[in-house]
Amino acid sequence: MSIATLISKKTPFFYGWVILGSAGSTQIVRNAAASLTLAIFMYPMAEDLGWSRTVIAGAASVGGLAATLFSPFMGWAVDKFGARAILTSSVLILGISSIISGWATIPLVFYISYGTGRVILSSSIQISSSVVVSRWFIKLRGRANGVLTFCHSIGMTSFPLLASILIGLYGWQTTWKIFGFLVWGIALIPVAILIRETPESMGLKPDDDIAQTNEQDVEASPEINWSIGQAIKTFSLWQLALSGGLFYIVHGGVNNHMAALLQDYGLSANQAAIAISINAIFTGLGGLMWGWITDKLSMRLCYLILSVLMGISSIGFILVSGIVSAWITAAIFGISLGGLLVVPSVAIANYYGRNSLGTIRGFIEPFGSAGTAIGAILSGIIFDLTGVYEIALILLAIAAALAFILMISSKPPSLSQNISLKKFN
Repeated sequence: MSIATLISKKTPFFYGWVILGSAGSTQIVRNAAASLTLAIFMYPMAEDLGWSRTVIAGAASVGGLAATLFSPFMGWAVDKFGARAILTSSVLILGISSIISGWATIPLVFYISYGTGRVILSSSIQISSSVVVSRWFIKLRGRANGVLTFCHSIGMTSFPLLASILIGLYGWQTTWKIFGFLVWGIALIPVAILIRETPESMGLKPDDDIAQTNEQDVEASPEINWSIGQAIKTFSLWQLALSGGLFYIVHGGVNNHMAALLQDYGLSANQAAIAISINAIFTGLGGLMWGWITDKLSMRLCYLILSVLMGISSIGFILVSGIVSAWITAAIFGISLGGLLVVPSVAIANYYGRNSLGTIRGFIEPFGSAGTAIGAILSGIIFDLTGVYEIALILLAIAAALAFILMISSKPPSLSQNISLKKFN
């Protein structure tokens, strides 16, 4: 009997919560390769190695581009080999890449090591963790994905802080190596031993720790599963993909420039850093809130509310007039980012079922990655040309409005009569 089966039989609660905790551990450790974490390493690495900050930041751009290309493959791999295999190998590789980053003395090595970590962060862990959680939960899918987002927020807050402390004590090289072992220590055992692909594989059903086998329960199951070939022919999938790209344009345009933007408005570096911390905290809290909302409201209404919040926060940054307004706007933007991490994951699973969820997520994910890159570059170019961010923020608000228009007619896809269904088993 496996450890997972033994735990499932001995614990008084649904084993899906163990799955959620194990997947959540990967959401925490993926922040070892986050851009906020790299920002802490940037100054000491540039001083010690003589690299420009552009060279160091370029590793994140290269990794983000690679993640865009790898996402379709990763989605397919989750469906083919299972989330446990992908998450286990991802955690192993993320630990190795962090350790190698501590030995990097030439840019090429750092680009390979840190860039690999960015692929793990943005592609394999991002897709695999959400897919396996969505397969274990249906009625509570929103809340489960909200908890997953909260775990990401824990890592987003703690890894930069930990990096700052450890670099001060041991230097940047040793800190990268510590991060590698920390990644393994937090996430490797949970994903390798405890993750299982579906509740059915353990004699359970989604949301419930006791398998109900009577005929009425089987007939009551609401889930219909689509193949990627069927899904890609639906207008709903393209609505989800394009709206996601628009949302991530806002995300990239604001998130990557928030500190500089707020300092331009008169905040000190410390006050801007506090705003970023508030943003991270409310991303986690917002994830929990959005998890509850998505279980209660229609996906279309969730998307419309998300569009309004992202548009309001974009305009809000234009209207910042002091510390309080800056922090309030950062909090609203954090809440909207929490929704961005929860709503699409739940919508895709609700609309298209669990069978090909990895492959479908892999198809949609590059739209978000491309949107992030476009938003970051757009805000940077406009600032370089005009010396202000106001025009960029107006364009980001327009992107949110376009997403609102795109999703106002959205609804779950319906299978045409000539498409055959396959139940998940």
